[in-house]
Amino acid sequence: MGKSVQIEIMDTTLRDGEQTSGVSFVPHEKLMIARLLLEELKVDRVEVGSARVSDGEYEAVEMICDWAARRNMLHRVEVLGFVDGHSSVDWINRCGCKVLNLLCKGSCKHCTQQLAKSPEEHIKDILNVIAYADDNDISVNVYLEDWSNGIKESPEYVFNLVEALSKTSVKRFMLPDTLGILNPLQVIEYMRKMKKRFPKLHFDFHAHNDYDLAVSNVLAAVLSGVKGLHTTINGLGERAGNAPLASVQAILSDHFDAVTNIDESKLNDVSKVVESYSGITIPPNQPIVGENVFTQVAGVHADGDNKNNLYCNSLLPERFGRKREYALGKTSGKANILKNLQDIGLKLDEDSMRKVTERIIELGDKKELVTQEDLPYIVSDVLKHGVMDESVRLKNYIVTLAQGLKPLANVKIEINGIEYEENSSGDGQYDAFVRALRKIYKTTLHRSFPMLTNYAVTIPPGGRTDAFVQTVITWSFEDKIFRTRGLDADQTEAAIKATIKMLNIIESKYNTNK
Repeated sequence: MGKSVQIEIMDTTLRDGEQTSGVSFVPHEKLMIARLLLEELKVDRVEVGSARVSDGEYEAVEMICDWAARRNMLHRVEVLGFVDGHSSVDWINRCGCKVLNLLCKGSCKHCTQQLAKSPEEHIKDILNVIAYADDNDISVNVYLEDWSNGIKESPEYVFNLVEALSKTSVKRFMLPDTLGILNPLQVIEYMRKMKKRFPKLHFDFHAHNDYDLAVSNVLAAVLSGVKGLHTTINGLGERAGNAPLASVQAILSDHFDAVTNIDESKLNDVSKVVESYSGITIPPNQPIVGENVFTQVAGVHADGDNKNNLYCNSLLPERFGRKREYALGKTSGKANILKNLQDIGLKLDEDSMRKVTERIIELGDKKELVTQEDLPYIVSDVLKHGVMDESVRLKNYIVTLAQGLKPLANVKIEINGIEYEENSSGDGQYDAFVRALRKIYKTTLHRSFPMLTNYAVTIPPGGRTDAFVQTVITWSFEDKIFRTRGLDADQTEAAIKATIKMLNIIESKYNTNK
């Protein structure tokens, strides 16, 4: 495949992606995602909703269309509609949308059993909708719902349907593997049949991931000559989801030399926004956008990277707005630790390195999470000297919880040898503690205080009541993001330990001019 092959990407996060169990985007979230998809990622088209679903859906589609129209992008906004006479077309028209993705039956079984209509009757109904859309200046693409079963079990039905619709104004014929039943060899076989029968038509392929074959099937479709692909951010979608845009983009670029308009550097940022809005956590090992996919764990890998990037492939993290990291654990080895020490500006002699390595291996054997932010503390603990001064010390604190009253906290800390004391109430014990600290920093010291952006609590498996609680807190400070960890039998205490660690990192790493 040459570089001249252009693949059109239609993202359906806001339609099929919203059919993920438990996912529902409010109108302003839909608008924000649509903006990111079109302006930042530069996908060619976005499917933003389904006609006649709800008042909220109408509001969202109307907002997106208004925004897109003012930026000359309205032709890139599409809405799923149905073979329902004038109803879907009228709904879409009122929203200000100009593209209808018409859901037709792509298998004889769906046509005769679900609609209880003959193929001829269904075609007649479709033609009436298309004619009405034409009258209202609305472009039409057609979905052949259940096409994968249709082309397998009733190919003549499919061919007759497409033949009839090919004589209309339909721009794109969109072929979904609705139930995710195909494998790549079948995709090649059936897609080539479609291309051979209708060489001049524009075909899109829409994959589902029920057998974990969505990405493979997408690529098989590209090999077979399709011109468009449907994706979602993070692989959201009905049941097992759709083909994830990040993976599709990377493979198209690196393995097929196919050209898209996607801005790869924005993939990670958009992925995180959709993760936040959807509430569906990205698996840490998900290609391209997972938290751990650019993290080398084995020490031999870090060593190889130091020797002409021997363990790097074409998926360089910088392509996707990421950076390579080196994990700390029982398999880390000296090379990983050196990489992390270099990042934080620490240098150790050979003997010290050996001791620190042994300690990290020991922690790794206990399945402890060791981060770069932990490293100075491990060094200090192991070597028993002031590799990193503890500039902030928690002297005393009291947190109270009483029925019907907001929790209270009284905190005394020492910062660079000077003690400060403050109290506050909060929505919880930890919130009260942080509010008291914020008073000391912002009111007394007139300094900025980090923003808490994520708070995660984990308990080791086994159901033991005396298990330690690990709290990992993500902070934002001066456009930098970092995490700190606290380990304790009490959740609040673990969070407080993580917070004091954060304050020391701020003092040592960021406030160099204090």
